[in-house]
Amino acid sequence: MRILMIHAEEFSFEVTEETTVAAAAREVGEEDRSGSSGDSLVCFLSIEKGDEDSPGGVVAEAREKILQHAARLKPESLWLYPYAHLSSDLASPRMAQKILDLMWEAFAEAEGTPVMHRSPFGYYKAFDIRAKGHPLSEQALTITGSGGKGAAGADAAESKAVAAEEGLRSRVVILTPDGEETPAEDFNFRSAPLEGRLHAYETAGSRVSEDEPPHVKLMRTHELVDYEPGSDAGNFRWYPKGHLVKKLMEDHVNDMMNDYGAMRVETPIMYDYLHPNLAKYLDRFPARQYVLKSEKKEYFLRFAACFGQYLMKHDMRMSYRQLPVRIYELTHFSFRREQSGELAGLRRLRTFTMPDMHTLCRDEAQAREEFSRQFDLSRKWMEDLGVPYAMAIRVVRSFYDENREFIQGLVKKMDRPVLLEIWEERFFYFVLKFEFNVLDNHNKASALSTVQIDVENCDRFGIEFADEEGERCTPLMLHASISGSIDRNVYAILEHQAALMKKGQKASFPFWLAPTQIRFLPVSDEHIPYCEELADEWPFRADVDDRDMSLGRKIRAAEKEWVPFIAVIGDREKGGGDLQVRVRGAEEFHGSRDELIARMEALAEGKPFAQRNHPLLLSHRPIFVG
Repeated sequence: MRILMIHAEEFSFEVTEETTVAAAAREVGEEDRSGSSGDSLVCFLSIEKGDEDSPGGVVAEAREKILQHAARLKPESLWLYPYAHLSSDLASPRMAQKILDLMWEAFAEAEGTPVMHRSPFGYYKAFDIRAKGHPLSEQALTITGSGGKGAAGADAAESKAVAAEEGLRSRVVILTPDGEETPAEDFNFRSAPLEGRLHAYETAGSRVSEDEPPHVKLMRTHELVDYEPGSDAGNFRWYPKGHLVKKLMEDHVNDMMNDYGAMRVETPIMYDYLHPNLAKYLDRFPARQYVLKSEKKEYFLRFAACFGQYLMKHDMRMSYRQLPVRIYELTHFSFRREQSGELAGLRRLRTFTMPDMHTLCRDEAQAREEFSRQFDLSRKWMEDLGVPYAMAIRVVRSFYDENREFIQGLVKKMDRPVLLEIWEERFFYFVLKFEFNVLDNHNKASALSTVQIDVENCDRFGIEFADEEGERCTPLMLHASISGSIDRNVYAILEHQAALMKKGQKASFPFWLAPTQIRFLPVSDEHIPYCEELADEWPFRADVDDRDMSLGRKIRAAEKEWVPFIAVIGDREKGGGDLQVRVRGAEEFHGSRDELIARMEALAEGKPFAQRNHPLLLSHRPIFVG
């Protein structure tokens, strides 16, 4: 950072016009477009590229040096004046504005600071200054960030919402199906242990995992997914079995969205940081961004499908007759630059797959109706996933007071106590959301399904519809991820199964997600061809263990892979006799081929199917892990 400090008898400025980087600047009201003062220390500031690496240190050092100089001069006022002409190696406009904001906040916190003023960043300005003539009236500084006494403020690459999320104040109660509210600290969680664990996690306030969660070993043992050492942390490689499981989940949520009437779209994964609407939206969404450059422009990688859908909806023409309008995208690549200490297997990632739907609604009544329907879809998803979960509702006090009966109706549907967090003021763009949270073996909570009622972004992005009189109106918008991150769903399944294993129970995949749904074990080599015929004709994912090992070892290997049906094939079965099949977690099956297929069809009813994506014969499979 370059600083030129001038002790002035008089100083004034006036905005003349916007620069090309005004989109990165904070909003400027009429009262901020000009200013003047008498005895002042005017600090002309150039934020440089190197400041982006250590914004906290740069701000701390700059504040210290400026206040030291001000203590000697004792001016009545102190000005922070962005002035790009002091350097030829400027920071990006986005980072410059963030660092200037950190500077302003740092001075506001300091004791003994003169009356503070600032001029806006991103505008051409005319100024008049009358410098005093004493030896200390003009001084130049170069700030590197190494001389400050501490890191001021949050990471400047974060949104304001991330920083605000840490300091939000709210009231947390437990809302029961009969409508009773009890302060969470006074509630007896004996009858609601999952909700108790969720409250304990949120009270602890730490997302960092000190030990490796059990699902990490399982995801590698089952050759589903693994860390990718050649990429950034939080990015994973998916092996054939894991890719199959992931695809089946994607197919299921796609089918659900299609049946619900959502129109599927596809949008870009990167967006211009200086797009006038997107730049302001970033500070309202609690996520950290990846940044990349193309030519001389700076872009961010999306952390949801919001951006492209907002811009698409801005260009749409619609009337009240079309509402509700549901737009849906399955983002195979969403990016959030989560903190490294929070990265733990599939629980929190930096690149993930997430179904994202946005619903435009005419008014609050229609929004409540859609919210309720999407709540039901989310419950169905969790039931199909087969994992226990706890529900949390987050709501702004004013919205809760006006919609208490509606929210209590959701809790009645759950028929379980629900953690209810009530914000006295709204900071984010939504007034109501619910989450279905899973708790892992380290008592860390992770949200899967969620729906939110957004009251800001239709207005911000100019999304409108025509009412009965042809007047332009602003809709409400629902954000919904019926499943949440697909990757995190795999984590939820594995963590749940790890918990069952601790209790001495057999772990298993939901049948529709099992990479192999039935395995045929030939008693001898001469039975291998018949096993291959069975597997090729079987209407579910089937494979054959043709390896040169004992039948007992083959059975143990299939059990280790959590194969739900294991059929031993010998002369009797080859001759048309009934099948004898080991069923995971249940009694052995004895019966005909058709009876077994009917049993498997009942387990798979209503779920998508995908063909096996690994070799039919186990002897032909490579080993990915181990």
